[in-house]
Amino acid sequence: MSRSDREVMKLQTKIPLLKQSNNLIDYHSKILLLGSCFVENIGEKLEYFKFQNTINPFGILFHPKAIEILIENAINAKKNTEDDIFFHHERWHCFDAHSKLSDPSKNSLIEELNKQTRLTTQQLNDSTHIIITLGTAWVYKFLEHNQIVANCHKVPQKQFKKELLSIGEIASSLENNERQIRSINPKVQFIYTVSPVRHLKDGFIENTLSKSHLITAIHQFKNQKSKIDNHQSFYFPSYEIMMDELRDYRFYDEDMIHPNNTAINYIWKKFQQVWISSEAIQTMDGVNTIQKGMLHKPFNPNSKLHQQFLQDLESKKTQIKKEFPHITF
Repeated sequence: MSRSDREVMKLQTKIPLLKQSNNLIDYHSKILLLGSCFVENIGEKLEYFKFQNTINPFGILFHPKAIEILIENAINAKKNTEDDIFFHHERWHCFDAHSKLSDPSKNSLIEELNKQTRLTTQQLNDSTHIIITLGTAWVYKFLEHNQIVANCHKVPQKQFKKELLSIGEIASSLENNERQIRSINPKVQFIYTVSPVRHLKDGFIENTLSKSHLITAIHQFKNQKSKIDNHQSFYFPSYEIMMDELRDYRFYDEDMIHPNNTAINYIWKKFQQVWISSEAIQTMDGVNTIQKGMLHKPFNPNSKLHQQFLQDLESKKTQIKKEFPHITF
């Protein structure tokens, strides 16, 4: 093989990405992120760079129906009561919320559920962008109430029936979400993605079937929707980037299921390339400099050099806050 042949050899397949031309995310945007644990990875990046964002008010929601229930309850300003919670393993839980909200106190849980419902309602009204990451099409139905739950909270599995949502059911769920949200916030931008986290507890083949249902449903919904209204929804290929560009176990965490920090940073850079405005990227560089400066540990905190460093850091903070008052460090 000649040198020129080696120089042009491609060792990686690349997912083609185009930067969006309208409604890009900037520091004036208000972003609501809902869904699986991968949406929290993206949300943490937005948080680090000091965007205005809210991540999963009811905790991680793995499947489309859980997100739909949250949105419906928020739109209808639901008041949670004792009927919505149950006691198990010395803690109070809600089937519609992640276990991170569970609490030893019944009243505290009800108060927190209502607080997060109000927060979700506010964010649905105010958001410029809603990012939804779907993790699985597998759901569990609590037999006693015949209801699909967001989290089983380690209740014995015999009390549930496991079901795979059909493509039509998922597409219908997405349609319900957008219709309800646009009734109160008609200009909001939706960005969908499928989590690259593999749900292998369901089984290898079952995980692939699940992801295929999610991807097909999103695109089916988008294609149908584009024919009947002018509101566009977008798909960002997180799952495809992980499967095709990062097809190596060195990009996975020790459990060989979750993307590691290298993969998360890689996918974040791709998201930034498509969805973050060029002006915002300049501000991000300034925020990043400040964030790293705040983590700096000096050898001599009392030295003139370090005192000058702190003054420069405060000056940079002031400059950023002057332009974007919502940013705090």
